[in-house]
Order: sequence, then structure tokens, then C-alpha cells
Amino acid sequence: MATAHAKPHHDYHLVNPSPWPAVGATSAFVAAVGLILWMHQTVTYAPLVLGAGVIGIAYTMVGWWRDVIYEAEVEGDHTRVVQISHRYGMILFIASEVMFFVAWFWAYFNSALFPADVHQITRDQLFGGIWPPKGIQTFDPWHLPLLNTLILLTSGTTVTWAHHALLENDREGLKWGLILTIALGLTFTCVQAYEYTHAAFNFSGNIYGATFFMATGFHGAHVIIGSIFLIVCLIRAYLGHFTPTQHLGFEFAAWYWHFVDVVWLFLFSCIYVWGAGAESAAHAAGH
Repeated sequence: MATAHAKPHHDYHLVNPSPWPAVGATSAFVAAVGLILWMHQTVTYAPLVLGAGVIGIAYTMVGWWRDVIYEAEVEGDHTRVVQISHRYGMILFIASEVMFFVAWFWAYFNSALFPADVHQITRDQLFGGIWPPKGIQTFDPWHLPLLNTLILLTSGTTVTWAHHALLENDREGLKWGLILTIALGLTFTCVQAYEYTHAAFNFSGNIYGATFFMATGFHGAHVIIGSIFLIVCLIRAYLGHFTPTQHLGFEFAAWYWHFVDVVWLFLFSCIYVWGAGAESAAHAAGH
């Protein structure tokens, strides 16, 4: 019986049975049902259903991450071959996220470049034949959007500093780099929330508001997710989990954060700067 549980002599990781996929899927379903009931105001206990689902998702995240950390740090299951597979998986995940944002850019430019499309008669009536549509006052790109751009670019340098500090086994540099990156990420979120509260247009009732808030709002959600990712890495750094040769969790967090930075540069350039230029051109044409 002692040899029945001996670890196989190969570089691949045969994952043990885990409850987390089932628990996570069930929690996500409960959260979705609660959110739908809440939006439709069907029952009064909808927020409780949503809360139960969210708690289940959070519990799944903590439990699943704990198991993965145990496999990597204690069991030694993350061999070089397994790490390569994990890197491929993260690359494919980021690629899927890129296509997710492509959809919102597509929606924005499809409307912005063809505000008077002859094949869509109602578009000219809704937009007034110009972009942004009549009555829309866009943000000044050189105010809060520029500030947030500088914040995110700075956070990209601090997370890179943390990565290089880890490679040099500089634990203090790793911790301070992560602390500064997290602080900058949370500052970005606060500035964006302030910007949203002062928007001169709404999400509903116009295509500009819908595309603007969907694109920038989902990016803001990714910043929050990335901040949580980095907070987990900071906790693990204080627990001494990462080494210069094995730190996939932190490496993936850094990849994700750089992806968030790049997406914001496109959002700033296309929606804020180019969009404001389109507004100026439209007003000039009107006069």
C-alpha cells in the first residue's frame, strides 16, 4: 500500500480530484440568478441570493489558490514542463481578453466612423450625422484621463522593479515595488470613479455613453482584478513563497498588469484623445 501513493517519476502534473470547479460553477450560477432577480426586482430576497453567490465565489478563489500554492510550494508539482504549460495557458487567457476588448473598440469605431451610414437609416437620426452625437460633451483628455494614464504607466514601472528585485532575490525591493503598484492601481480606480460621477452623459439613451462606459468600465474592472491579483502576490511575498527561479504567480500578475496598461493606452488614444478631436471637428463643421 505504501507504493500505491508514490509520486510518478515524470515531469507532468496529474491533478488530484478537486471540489473547486463544481463549487465555483454553482456559486457563479447562484450569483447570476441573484443578479437577474435583483435587476428585474422580482423578489425582495434577491440581494441575499446574489450575496450568497459572491461569497461562494470568494471562498472558491481562496480555497483553489491555497491548493495551487500547496502543489507548487510543498508538493513540488510545478516542474519546468508544467510551468511551460501554465505560461501557455496564461498567454491564451490574455489573448482572449484582448479579443474581449476588441469587441468594444469595434462597437465604438463602427459608430464613430460611420455616423451617417446609408444602410442604417436610424443612425443618422440618432447621431445627427456626426460623432460624437449631438448633445454629447466629451471629457477633456488632458485632465483626469491624462492623470490616470501617468498613474498606470508609473505602475508599470513599479511592477517591473518588483519583478527585477525578485530575480535578484531582493525581498524588500519586491515588497515595496508591489506596495507602490497596488497603491497606484487603487488610485487609478478612485480617479476613474470620480470621473464617472462628473460625466456629462449617461450610460443609457445614447450609443456614445454605452460604448464609452462599457469599454472604460470593463477596463476599470480589470484594474480592480489586477489589484487583487497583486495584493495576493504581496501577501505571498511576505510569507516568503516566491524564489528567483519559481514565481509563476507573481509573473502572471505582472503580465496581466502590463496587459491592463496597454489596453488603457489604446482607450486613452482612441476614445479620449481621438474622440475629443472628433467632437471639435464636428462642432467646427456645425458652425
